Amino acid sequence: MAASKSLTKPKKENVMNKSQLIAKIATDAGLTKVQATAALQAVEVGIIEALVNGDEVTMVGFGTFKVTERKAKKGRNPATGEAIQIPAKKAPIFKAGKALKDAVN
Repeated sequence: MAASKSLTKPKKENVMNKSQLIAKIATDAGLTKVQATAALQAVEVGIIEALVNGDEVTMVGFGTFKVTERKAKKGRNPATGEAIQIPAKKAPIFKAGKALKDAVN
């Protein structure tokens, strides 16, 4: 009998989640966790609102957030093999800046 594939993804180590990021911001900036949460949420909302309004958000050295247009295309349903039409859509993208690229290399 062949071994079955596991349907669960392998657990990633070295992943910082939102609460860990908030704790780091609070520690590094000398804020309470409540203040750090509010600051992070304000950044998130600001970026989302700018993208919704068609603007780009550029943080020099860190990167640029923008929206790209994805064209409609033909695809296949993987379960049935049936041809399907995938509609056009907008998708947010992030392009890392030079300082961020340099920091991780």
